[in-house]
This record gives sequence, structure tokens and C-alpha cells, in this order.
Amino acid sequence: MNTHIQKIQTTTETLRAQIVNHPSYKHITDLNGVRTFMEHHIYAVWDFMSLLKTLQIKLTCTTLPWMPTSSPQVRFLINEIVCGEESDIAYGREGHMSHFELYIEAMQQSGASTSGIDELLKLITNGMSVEEAIETAAIPEAGKNFLRFTFEVIATDKPHVIAAVFTFGREDLIPNMFHTIVGDINERFPNQVDIFKYYLDRHIEVDGDHHSHLALEMVSELCGTDETKWQEAQAYTKLALESRIELWNGVLDAIQVPA
Repeated sequence: MNTHIQKIQTTTETLRAQIVNHPSYKHITDLNGVRTFMEHHIYAVWDFMSLLKTLQIKLTCTTLPWMPTSSPQVRFLINEIVCGEESDIAYGREGHMSHFELYIEAMQQSGASTSGIDELLKLITNGMSVEEAIETAAIPEAGKNFLRFTFEVIATDKPHVIAAVFTFGREDLIPNMFHTIVGDINERFPNQVDIFKYYLDRHIEVDGDHHSHLALEMVSELCGTDETKWQEAQAYTKLALESRIELWNGVLDAIQVPA
């Protein structure tokens, strides 16, 4: 493995452990807990797609006339990830859908509220800037902070920074323990969280293995031998993990002190 990748993983190990062992998971013991989790986590699912599409825009040609970009290997890596995330296998029927759309279906099935994310997307669709929409929409404060950080990262306009946050601060941080909890709740409440369980299973099968390897390779390609880029990648990875901890703290607060 690339020594710079190893250094990022080593220097952020404590933060990653705080996320994987976060106390919020132990408090998700029933359907209401799952709903609260989803009502916060949906913003991480949406901004994950925003990071991904930013990388595709910057690293591949998305304008006319088509022109070859500088690195065919990076082009392959990002397009492979985009295909899986934006057009995965739908649940319970033929066809394809993005992981975000799958997550929305899971929320609707479980009875979780989608009002916050619906309002956010509607405001943006109607012409409001992303930054204004985040401030205006009625979404959890922890979700707002999480999104603010993500779009600050995107605003750096640095592919290596965006790729590092995408790779090291994202969905491989959900522990196996949580998958077990959701499986148990699925048995207790049939036909209410099976789509969410499917989402998590797809995450393990696709995101947690194949895509994670592709993403690591992408970071290596983008940083290359530039020590400044590697230092920036490490610094932003730390910030991304701290942002995720804050989001999980919001989940814990919402579960312990219901609205």
C-alpha cells in the first residue's frame, strides 16, 4: 500500500475509532431510533453524491466537444464509482436507481420523515444557492453543519482534497455492529426496514470493498509525489472525520432527547 495512504490511515485512526464505536449505535434499539438515524444520515448520503459528481466533473470531460482528460486511469476510477453509486440495482423490482433514491425509499418505508431533505432539494431546484438552502431548510443543525463542511470542501476546487474527503471520511465508517442492529430490528418489524437493510447490504458489497479500493487508488493518482497535496489530503481527512463525529453526536442527542 502507498506509504502516504498508510500515514493518513494511521494518523486518523483515533478519530475513525470514535466514529465506529460511537455511542449513538447502542441507543438505536427500535424503529424510532432507526428513523432518527436516517433523518440525519440522509444528508451524508446526499452530499456523498455531490462530492462524487464534483470529482466526475473535474476529472472527466462532461462538456462538448468531448476532449480526453489528462489521466485515463483516474477517468476510469471515477466513472466506475459513479456508475455503481448513481445506477445501482433497485430493490424488489427490475431497474436501477441511485443509492440516494434507494435511501429515500427506505425512509418512506420505515416512516422516517423526508421533509427536511425534500425541502432542501426543492429550494435548490427553485433557484436558491446550496449555501442559502442549507441555512433556510428545516433540517437538523448537525446536518446543516455537516453539509456546510462538505460544500466548503467542494469550494476548494482541489480534486485531491475532494477525493480525500470522499475516500477517507465517508460510508465505510458504518460498523458491522450497526448492520446487526438493523437486521434484528428488521426481524421485529417486518416490511418496515428491509429496504434500509438492503441499502446497508449493498453498501458492504459495493461501497465497502470494490469502490473503496478504487477511491484509494484515485487519491494516490491525484496526489502523486506532491508532498503538499498529501499534507492537504491528510488535514482535510481529519476535518471530515471530525465533521462525521459531530453528525453522529446529533443523532445521539436526538435519540436521547426526542422532539
